[in-house]
Amino acid sequence: MIKKTSMRSALTMVELVFVIVILGIVSSIAADIIAQTYQSYIMQRAQYRSTTKTELALTQIANRLRYAIPTTVGFRATTADAFHFITENNSGNDKVLQWVGYDGDSFEAHETTTNRNPGWSGFCDVDAYTGNTNFPTPGSNIDFAADIIENLGGDIDDAKIIFPDNTAYGISGGADESITLDNAIPSGSRIYERYKLAWTSYALSVEDGDLYLYYNFMPDVGAPIEGASKVLLLKKVTNFRFKGSEGSLRVKICKEEQIGMNEEATVHACKEKVIF
Repeated sequence: MIKKTSMRSALTMVELVFVIVILGIVSSIAADIIAQTYQSYIMQRAQYRSTTKTELALTQIANRLRYAIPTTVGFRATTADAFHFITENNSGNDKVLQWVGYDGDSFEAHETTTNRNPGWSGFCDVDAYTGNTNFPTPGSNIDFAADIIENLGGDIDDAKIIFPDNTAYGISGGADESITLDNAIPSGSRIYERYKLAWTSYALSVEDGDLYLYYNFMPDVGAPIEGASKVLLLKKVTNFRFKGSEGSLRVKICKEEQIGMNEEATVHACKEKVIF
């Protein structure tokens, strides 16, 4: 029997060149797609990080401003410049926001489940005040307030009671339901039934492109910021704006974020929050 063998011709040189060219084109397209996808991922990651950091900073600011005494909120061009009360149209050069914050930590806390009095009640028994340094504040637990303030790095001896008209009186301590004033409230001065207890002012300041929070300085309207403690809130801030409007404060922050290892390639994220 004769066995037949079929023959298959090999690729010609022209066909081989065509195959190589096509593979090169496909590889080039695929590489470009991968590169674009990676570049898009890097940009989205930088945008996400910038947005997240800005949002976190605004949340921290809102938490602090939640305890701001409204009549004490103001601004400066720099930490060393003059203090002015907040307006709806602040200058674009105003980089410092400042306020007195009442002690919300000891106001909202209670010592035990059986002793649920706050550190300070915010209520003054006007009829019981006899004109001395003993300031009666029923429903308070001043010893507990002093412990909380100390744990936060302050001292109740530096605190003040602040009436709604911004009149402030220094404190030298206290116990139970009584605050001890540095000096008696002058005869003829108005005494309100409501007060706030504050031991520090706060300020937000943009310095060399970074946003800082200042704290632990005198709880007075427009108190000097010099010598206060400060902590970094956010780096590479390109815009920090704020204005007051009908009992609210609008704060806007824009931040720059580097894309990958390229220091010149950046993205920006802006966030705004209204605090009542």
